[in-house]
Amino acid sequence: MGSQNPNPNPVPAMDPKSGFCSETRTYHSLRPNISLPPETTPFSIVDYLFSHLHSSHPPPSSTPALIDAANGRRILFTDFTRRVRTLAFSLQTRLGISSGDTAFVLSPNSLHIPILYYSLLSLGVVVSPANPASTTAEISRQIQLCKPIVAFAIAETAGKVPSLRLGTVLLDSDEFESMMTSEIGELRRVEVNQSDTATILYSSGTTGLVKGVELTHRNWISVVAGALSDRRDRAAPAIVLCCVPFFHVYGFAYCLRTIGQGDTLVTMGTGRFDLNHMLRTIGGLRVSHVALAPPVVAAVVKREIEREGYDLSSLEAIACGGAPLPRSIIEQLRKQLPNVQLVQAYGLTESTGRVFATVGLKESRVEGATGKLVSNFIAKIVDPENGTAIGLPPLTTGELWLKGPFVMKGYVGDNEATAAVVDPEGWLKTGDLCYIDNEGYLFIVDRLKELIKYKGYQVAPAELEHLLHSHPDVIDAAVVPYPDDEAGQLPMAFVVKRPGSAADESLIMDYIKEKVAPYKRIRKLRFIDSIPRNAQGKVLRRNLIKLASSSSPPTSKL
Repeated sequence: MGSQNPNPNPVPAMDPKSGFCSETRTYHSLRPNISLPPETTPFSIVDYLFSHLHSSHPPPSSTPALIDAANGRRILFTDFTRRVRTLAFSLQTRLGISSGDTAFVLSPNSLHIPILYYSLLSLGVVVSPANPASTTAEISRQIQLCKPIVAFAIAETAGKVPSLRLGTVLLDSDEFESMMTSEIGELRRVEVNQSDTATILYSSGTTGLVKGVELTHRNWISVVAGALSDRRDRAAPAIVLCCVPFFHVYGFAYCLRTIGQGDTLVTMGTGRFDLNHMLRTIGGLRVSHVALAPPVVAAVVKREIEREGYDLSSLEAIACGGAPLPRSIIEQLRKQLPNVQLVQAYGLTESTGRVFATVGLKESRVEGATGKLVSNFIAKIVDPENGTAIGLPPLTTGELWLKGPFVMKGYVGDNEATAAVVDPEGWLKTGDLCYIDNEGYLFIVDRLKELIKYKGYQVAPAELEHLLHSHPDVIDAAVVPYPDDEAGQLPMAFVVKRPGSAADESLIMDYIKEKVAPYKRIRKLRFIDSIPRNAQGKVLRRNLIKLASSSSPPTSKL
């Protein structure tokens, strides 16, 4: 599935403005096709990145590959390459890790993570990073899916990881530092096929329990190739501050491509995110690009007065992804930072990240749009009601389907779930209601799927509903999104209580709080007499969403 490489240009019946082909009823990319390596050529994503780095745009020897904004530590590109090779050698010889093995990673962003990712991927090891805020039960589920033989964690998170065959390596230990810097012998060459799984990232799919998304080296090569093609020539390497987690597809992509294109990647350290620290870092390091989640963009806008005195003159672009950005926030940001390009994108974990994106200042100015279709991809808009896969023309709303070399290999160990979202022809059903206008811009209208996007994180209602039903005082429950300017959406529960129960909102919310990661917590709760359902017993979520917005519900402690 992930190896599809459609050739969108030229297409005889294609509208050159919208990209819509009236014969195939599909949309084609308006951007130039990107040349990719032959699919049968053994080539890892790291082979691809290093070949580009050393041949096309080698950075000056004094250029840092990595900077830790918390302590000022820098790793130059020459040292980065050396550390990647040394760590790979240590992983081979000290731990005995081999191609096809899986490594579980449980750590916040740090300088060590890009080096670890590059080393593992170069060896053909499957990288499976998870949110360090996950609970032990959530991590147990992820471990069952990816079946790792080794874990990499920090001292604070290592206790959540069960016993594995090769144990857990602490990234904040002298041992790991030694693994990156000790003398090495001849690194055993590993042949990695592009069709091999490179990463297993975690997603809730359209609903239900978390799923492991298998992404291949080919998937990642395709994504990085597209990003490199969009890069404009610069007098000096860009300095990119990544404030999104490296375990998320958004941050993982930045982790790979920033270094691969010879730019400097800046992390904020492992501490709690601090907006003032971020703004000081932009001025102090002369950051040119920053990758943010929507809540941080909203916080920047709302803190306009406090931002006075911060030097943001070096800032060229703000990238924002992971969830829709409210139009009011976009308007305020453009007023406050008129010379800064807002780069928005649309994508999923299942599509290896972005598949629609804005390129250049003109595209970023189109109100409400999330960019145009990326190279080597085709899309169609399908009526979700009639059950046919016939594509709809421009300005017609329907479910967005995608096809191209970014589409996942599948959900690990779950053929049924894979078949539900990727059809036999390789079309990925996004579950999002969208339309594409006459200029080829994507506009998101609503979500067919039930996922809640809280601060860019996916929250599956079914998972919270399952936990709510386990409470002895709950007869029935349903969870829906509640709009919030700062978080995007808040998980809100509607609960039917057992007759005679004295349980209040706080008691039930605290019950869930103990069982899930912080971003999954129920933030609002309302008791009702019954959950509205259709004849088949399916929750009528739209009815509940309307009910939630009809009056201001109780607000929990955030």
